[in-house]
Amino acid sequence: MFDSLIAYWSYLGVFATLCLASLGLPIPEEIVVVTAGVLSHQGVMRWWLALPVCLLGVVIGDIALYGIGRHFGERALALPLIRRVLDPARRVRMEAAYRKRGALIVFGARHVAGLRGAAFLTAGIVHLPFWKFLLADGIAIAYGIPLSFGLAYFFSEHVHRLMAEVHRVERWIAVVAVLVAAVWIARVLRRRGRQVVGEETEASA
Repeated sequence: MFDSLIAYWSYLGVFATLCLASLGLPIPEEIVVVTAGVLSHQGVMRWWLALPVCLLGVVIGDIALYGIGRHFGERALALPLIRRVLDPARRVRMEAAYRKRGALIVFGARHVAGLRGAAFLTAGIVHLPFWKFLLADGIAIAYGIPLSFGLAYFFSEHVHRLMAEVHRVERWIAVVAVLVAAVWIARVLRRRGRQVVGEETEASA
């Protein structure tokens, strides 16, 4: 049914669905990209148009989330659609992490469907510099989307098994990114703790 819808609306359908998926539509963007790759293999779409449309749709959707967070700030949390993506408890945790390693979190979150929207929205709320957001997000998109599209295009008969392998690799990339951020934050906190202890010791002396 979904591939028939994409085929009917063609490139506009792919673009619109990817943008809406970023804003909370309950359709994983990976399914849209894979569907576009399969339909390109079948000749329904032209790959040299479908792939750029997928890239553009994903980028526009991500920037839209960042822009909503940046423009509305805390008020964005009152929007019904946003509450589905970012609840107050998650926002508090992510804001603290963003002030330490925002760009790295954007890169890692792009590979985690359940975290992606909340991470990009928080990046705007905490005013992560736009160039950092776009650079981190762009690097992740530049290899992730073409990889999914290419596998679907060249191996459409085995796409389900191959996509499972792609998601496994992407999860490991996300885990490594989060671990690096956690180690860095821990080192900063430990260093600051030692500075506080030293200052208290000097004051008591």
